[in-house]
Amino acid sequence: MASRSASKDIITLRGSAAIVSEFFGYAANSILYNRAVYPEESFSKVKKYGLTMLLTQDEGVKNFIASLTSQLSEWLEAGKLQRIVLVIMSKATSEVLERWNFNIVTDAEVVEKGAIKEKSDKEIMREIQAIMRQIASCITYLPCLDEPCVFDVLAYTDTDVDAPGTWVESDAKLIDNPQMVKLHSFDTKV
Repeated sequence: MASRSASKDIITLRGSAAIVSEFFGYAANSILYNRAVYPEESFSKVKKYGLTMLLTQDEGVKNFIASLTSQLSEWLEAGKLQRIVLVIMSKATSEVLERWNFNIVTDAEVVEKGAIKEKSDKEIMREIQAIMRQIASCITYLPCLDEPCVFDVLAYTDTDVDAPGTWVESDAKLIDNPQMVKLHSFDTKV
């Protein structure tokens, strides 16, 4: 799952980046499934984090998420990523219907000095399970999306980051008069 040093409870910056980017991939799939952005039959079940998760089988979406998580790992390892936002929009009008914000806090001491932090896999998994359950349960409070939708992902990085050619500058895709739900968080200590 993540690169570790000699002790099982030591998480390197690279290992933490792998955990966070992998989590985002699974969270994105969960949101896309639960919000019916793609048809139910285009997802298959897998076991991850001690939970049954649904992953898209659509090759285009799979490739997009794989490319996305790879880029996120790179930015996370450099300590250059502050937030990831999954945006669900109306396919017909491009009106933003939902924004799923994932805030990232990176320990500057780890990035700059290579400091080592400790946290058990079990503890991290418990925190991730809580978030995934909360995503699934908060779906019941959201209104049904009654129209075909598309999604996009926004990455909030440091200004000195060179984005690959496949990424473009974007507005924040905000929602007028939003209602917000705060979800749990998880911490790799990095």
